[in-house]
Amino acid sequence: MNRQEAMSRIERQFRSVIQRNRKLHNAYFLVHCEPLGIHLNMAEGTTRGQPSLPQQRYYIASISKLFTSVLTAMLAEEGKLTYEDPIHHYLPSELMHKLHVYKGTDYSTQIQIKHLLSHTSGLNDYFEDRPKQGPRMLDLFTSEPSRQWTPQEVIQWSKEHLTSHFPPGQGIHYSDTGYHLLGLLIENITSNPLHEAFRRYLFEPLQLHHTHMAFYSTPAVEDPYPMADLYAGQTAITHYKSISMEYAGGALISTSENLLTFMKALTSGKLISNESLQRMQVWTKFRPGVDYGYGIVRFRTVPILFPARYNAWGAWGYSGTVMFYHPALDAYLICSLNQLRSTAKAVRIMFKAIDVLLKCR
Repeated sequence: MNRQEAMSRIERQFRSVIQRNRKLHNAYFLVHCEPLGIHLNMAEGTTRGQPSLPQQRYYIASISKLFTSVLTAMLAEEGKLTYEDPIHHYLPSELMHKLHVYKGTDYSTQIQIKHLLSHTSGLNDYFEDRPKQGPRMLDLFTSEPSRQWTPQEVIQWSKEHLTSHFPPGQGIHYSDTGYHLLGLLIENITSNPLHEAFRRYLFEPLQLHHTHMAFYSTPAVEDPYPMADLYAGQTAITHYKSISMEYAGGALISTSENLLTFMKALTSGKLISNESLQRMQVWTKFRPGVDYGYGIVRFRTVPILFPARYNAWGAWGYSGTVMFYHPALDAYLICSLNQLRSTAKAVRIMFKAIDVLLKCR
């Protein structure tokens, strides 16, 4: 298969998936592979009645966690923290009070920064964990769209309604709550609001002019394109103030090209040293074939389930966002489906593109 055939096939596959699925209103897919001379940046669907464009901004959901973890690594390189530091050294006592109680024992002072990054703290996940009584935060997210949340309010809600899962370092449980704590920790260390820390350490140096934090900042350069709509089923939730609850773990907005710039800077050592990147890849088994590091997800070979050809690392999010690097191909694959609970579909789109690229070598 030659380069042109590969690009045509990837594009046909992507557009076909979106056009066949009534739940997907707009979608974005970027495939970049310099060794093969391939750069595809595509959009399909509509935004408020107008055709979607590849240049549009969209919510990147939990891909934001990789930005947060890289910023944490940069602070570690500056000597402003270590991964083994207890988080109570950086956070106010009222926030730490009974933060992590498990089977009657308070483990709050035993939580280290690395536990938050790797989801091994044992803390709850405010977004998806189910309280013993009352609605989940995920339900409040859609039922109270005009409510704006501070990270402190979210953490307090989680302390009042949810329970911890295990002592720090003794398991893995995905925790958006943990990334809220990381964001507040970063604010304390840098003496800047989180959105300003992102701008200073990442957005400005990389010239990510169209990347910003929802409800906290705006793009550095005015954008002539409308932001892509985000959906929960058939409901557009793009402008729900409740998205503010996402903060350090999921509130960033970006474009496919900006995300490519970020990933290329990360893999090339422009942001952090190779040693720091390796440290972030301390893997914990998350689910079969999927491991989690410090804000990084990787697909690992599992016979039958995950063939070796899909080995890649990067980040993903709840709204069908994926941002992965495939080392064997030196390829970057970035996708957003802008629909809650659609991550598996985005991963399948990415895997199909990888299959095509492998045939093009």
